[in-house]
Amino acid sequence: MDVKKILWPTDFSKNAERALPYVTSLGEKYQTEVHVLYVIEELAYHEPWYGEFDQTHIDKIHEWEEEKAKEQLNQICNKYLKGCPLYVRHTAIGDPAQEVLKLVEKEKLDMVVMASRGRKGHFPFGSVAEKVLKTSPVPVVTIPISTGG
Repeated sequence: MDVKKILWPTDFSKNAERALPYVTSLGEKYQTEVHVLYVIEELAYHEPWYGEFDQTHIDKIHEWEEEKAKEQLNQICNKYLKGCPLYVRHTAIGDPAQEVLKLVEKEKLDMVVMASRGRKGHFPFGSVAEKVLKTSPVPVVTIPISTGG
């Protein structure tokens, strides 16, 4: 097995964090690039709450969230991924499963390692993990999460 690039999608939840030991172990063992992805939810597709937002307001919210996401990605990479030869941080706006699959193709990633559910998951296996697992062109390792999660 030749693994050069691993993707760890995260929503910054405790569940997603549980995949980190696997990511770091694989990264160190195979001396891979570790790509870390956080997907910002697209607000424009949601029903309006508390009134309509114009595109400028939505853009400002996305910019703020992207700035905060980059800060968290830097903290995670500096704290947990020091043993990996290269880690690359990504942010995207949109559907998390679609953005994971786009990044797999764009970066020619060899494997995805992710929690079986994220922060919004109410079942042992989340919809993002299911979509990625069922449609990914590369192997997907899902890390089971306890229901206490």
